[in-house]
Amino acid sequence: MSKKIGLHFGGKRFDIDVDDHFSGFLKEQMSRDFNIEGNNDIKALLQAYIRKNYELYENEKRVAALLEKIEKSFSL
Repeated sequence: MSKKIGLHFGGKRFDIDVDDHFSGFLKEQMSRDFNIEGNNDIKALLQAYIRKNYELYENEKRVAALLEKIEKSFSL
């Protein structure tokens, strides 16, 4: 099942359909990055995109460090 989530950017409403199970998480994240009740400018969208990519970058570094640690523990 899917759920519709909408945001306004540049005076236009954008609706997206997402899985029910993911919608709560997405709404919470979007409320941190955007004004979910009103209009957002394009700059807010770009800033959120960069923030999320930085989080992904940091998470990938942590995963790589954990994998390296696991590999070292198995090679002993």
